[in-house]
Amino acid sequence: MTTTPSRDEAWELVTSMTQSEQLRRHMRSVEAAMRAYARHFGEDEERWAVLGAIHDWDYESGPTAEQHPMRGIAMLREKGWPEDILDDIASHADYLNVPRDSNIRKTLNAVDEMCGFIIACALVKPDKSLSSVEPSTVRKKMKDKAFARGVHREELIAGAEALGIPFDEHVENVRDALKPIAQELGLNP
Repeated sequence: MTTTPSRDEAWELVTSMTQSEQLRRHMRSVEAAMRAYARHFGEDEERWAVLGAIHDWDYESGPTAEQHPMRGIAMLREKGWPEDILDDIASHADYLNVPRDSNIRKTLNAVDEMCGFIIACALVKPDKSLSSVEPSTVRKKMKDKAFARGVHREELIAGAEALGIPFDEHVENVRDALKPIAQELGLNP
């Protein structure tokens, strides 16, 4: 397989390995954010979307640094997935030391944690609406260490910096990318 697999092929693999609706929603949110940033950078929207959808497909069955994402990458390699996509997947794991030397890799890293944090911010709003999440909301919640404690705050900031996009604009970009799929995420636009 020398071309990028289709989004449908990627999603079929995701659903075959991932039973958790929360984790599936995470991958859908990263897919949507990747798609939006591909448009922003004038890149291949489908390829970026496939990467966002598949990046954590093996996480549920092996969430440790010893297994994720190497086991999933090996499984995709056996299925003939292109090496460049496998390297892009590897780049989102800091401990693999794959350089984030392209827009697609920088973006995957920048949106991975941000998607989860924005969704968490929306879920605690009375209207559960993405439109209620402003950059100031995100900044305020970042200061609350008990809120979404699994999200590394420094990664949220570093991700925007690596993209060369002001933090508040990055928050708005990701939030707006999620609005079209808000209902899938259990939210209101």
